[in-house]
Amino acid sequence: MSQTTGVAVIMPDLTHEQRICEQWNVRHVVGVDEAGRGAIAGPVVAAAVILPLDDPDRLALLAGVNDSKQLSFARREALYDVICNVALAWGVGQSTAAEIDKLGILPANAQAMRRALAQLDPAGHFLLIDGRERLRGVSLPQETLVRGDSLSLSVAAASVLAKVTRDRLMVKLAERFPVYGFGRHKGYCTRVHQAALQAHGPCPEHRQTFAPIQARLPLPAGH
Repeated sequence: MSQTTGVAVIMPDLTHEQRICEQWNVRHVVGVDEAGRGAIAGPVVAAAVILPLDDPDRLALLAGVNDSKQLSFARREALYDVICNVALAWGVGQSTAAEIDKLGILPANAQAMRRALAQLDPAGHFLLIDGRERLRGVSLPQETLVRGDSLSLSVAAASVLAKVTRDRLMVKLAERFPVYGFGRHKGYCTRVHQAALQAHGPCPEHRQTFAPIQARLPLPAGH
């Protein structure tokens, strides 16, 4: 229960992971989530996390882990190292803006997820993926979970790793392309970002196939 509002706050837990372990007779359930799918600049980043479901003492260290969008910048940064230390395995993968333009955002997002999964050691036995999109190109059984980052602790942990990793990447891009304010809006289509695009046009880190960027690209010859 929140001390400030008196309203009970429902936090993600391991209900779905435990059900999957019993139904499928598996041990390593992988929570998978992404960050940056709706941005107009920068990469899309995915994370995969396996938590030690049979170690309550280690899991207790994850108190406060929630959907990354519900956490402050400082809280996400603090929880990043905790998650990495508690997890049995974790991995992060990305697809660049150029790959997003080449493949499309959904295939590029799936590619980032597969890259994250490839880093897991030990490997996962079952995927629990935030949202509605199943992951093609992997042999593991899987389940999608709408609002999974608010319901599953494994998915919430993955959401934090993905968000922190992407935010750090966008801060580095802000050093290379300072006129756009990437460090502030992280590549999303805010008013500040739109104003910078109006003044300077897009850079190589903008997703050229996204409508807000296409509107500011020069027309092909002959038009």
